[in-house]
Amino acid sequence: MRIILKQLLRALGVMEMAEATDGAQAFSVMKSFEPDIILIDWEMQPLDGLDFVKLVRTGDDSPNTYVPMIMVTGHSEQNKVTQARDAGINEMLIKPLSARTLFSRVRAVIERPRPFVETKSYFGPDRRRKQEDFYAGSDRRNDAEEQSQDDVDAMFD
Repeated sequence: MRIILKQLLRALGVMEMAEATDGAQAFSVMKSFEPDIILIDWEMQPLDGLDFVKLVRTGDDSPNTYVPMIMVTGHSEQNKVTQARDAGINEMLIKPLSARTLFSRVRAVIERPRPFVETKSYFGPDRRRKQEDFYAGSDRRNDAEEQSQDDVDAMFD
């Protein structure tokens, strides 16, 4: 899988890459190589992809807690996607992958980065993909501010 990913990334124009055989080695590599994006497989031993993501996001010695990470996996079950999302992954790339799907995930983390959120139990990209306007009525606070400004303007006329 690493060979295929490297070939696809080269075809997309990526020139500098570093690779690791497991999460522990990847964490070590991060200390000397500053990646712009990390592609991480879920299935690795002894430190799997999910534990690696948690280590990068919350580890005291993490070189870059904000680095975008794309989880490459054959697991498309809802509970697995939720686990990855809750660990702090930016995007999921489900196997079998194609150049098109790889490009779309890389493009998403570059062109549509989500803001990071920190709570007692989570640190990572905002888990909500859509930003919806939940209230469509008039904003009374804005109306009140406009009214107050009109009153102030009238005093100077």
